[in-house]
Amino acid sequence: MAKQVVPEGARRRRRPTRQGTVLSERLIVETALRMLREHGSAGLSARRLGAALGADPSTLYRYFDGMDGLTLAIGEELIGRALDGWAATGRWRADLRALGLRIHGAYLAHPQAALLTAGRVTGRPREIAADEAVLGILRTVGFPDPEAVLIYHAFIDQSLAFAALDAGSLALTEASRISDEQQWESTYARLPAEEYPHIAATAPLLAARMTHSAYPVALDMLLSSAEARLQALRPEARPVRAP
Repeated sequence: MAKQVVPEGARRRRRPTRQGTVLSERLIVETALRMLREHGSAGLSARRLGAALGADPSTLYRYFDGMDGLTLAIGEELIGRALDGWAATGRWRADLRALGLRIHGAYLAHPQAALLTAGRVTGRPREIAADEAVLGILRTVGFPDPEAVLIYHAFIDQSLAFAALDAGSLALTEASRISDEQQWESTYARLPAEEYPHIAATAPLLAARMTHSAYPVALDMLLSSAEARLQALRPEARPVRAP
């Protein structure tokens, strides 16, 4: 006999937990984000999450396909938060810049979650909506499909890569982060110019710059390159050959 499939709605718990709350996917994800912020990825488990929710750990599997499914839901939540309040204006470069900064910011608001999810592909609705938006902007402005996919790939990977890189710094203990940042003044600024002339010449600039994220600069470079590619593709930009 074929196994009976339980409808998704029937798998959800409707009775209040011991703490008097009714579980939902969103509540579980928000609780997981809080636990990641407070304890890091090592502190997130079905047992600990169940305890925080006042529910049996097995209840979580009514909502997610294991802890990996929860991880994907967390990534989906971060992308969703980046999209909230964003809308395309028709100015393609400004729109992509705003969206990129929103993605980067949404992940950095939850550094531990960023480290856990930045490299994942969820295949969920809000991630798909973000991908559709970026590709739509690029194709609408005139990029041929191969160029649109190339720039989309660079754009989204750059956003997530910098999110993971910068989240790694934010996830450090305060003492470790301060120690890393002070290296630019305590070590680099004191290197002898005879051996390291270029570092010595730029030491004050390095100390002022290197404790900040390079993502906005890298994003502008990417968009400038994309704009140059677009101009080269337009017929009026191509030189007219003499007969």
